[in-house]
Amino acid sequence: MIELLRTNDLVLLSWAEATLTAHGIETLRLDEHIAAIEGSIGVLPRRLMVAADDEKRARWVLETERRALDADDA
Repeated sequence: MIELLRTNDLVLLSWAEATLTAHGIETLRLDEHIAAIEGSIGVLPRRLMVAADDEKRARWVLETERRALDADDA
């Protein structure tokens, strides 16, 4: 597994996971429980992992989808 994203932004994490899942890329969230235990004060980021074979495609998907969102906002 490769770390694709490390963030304290739960909205970004959920968006990335949903986007990748919609494109058929399996994800795994790490550090969810430890972040909750520390009180969600934002000290410990959560990580989104993908299989090494999916890394390149996953990065491309997120970049492409983010650009589409930015274009919609313009």
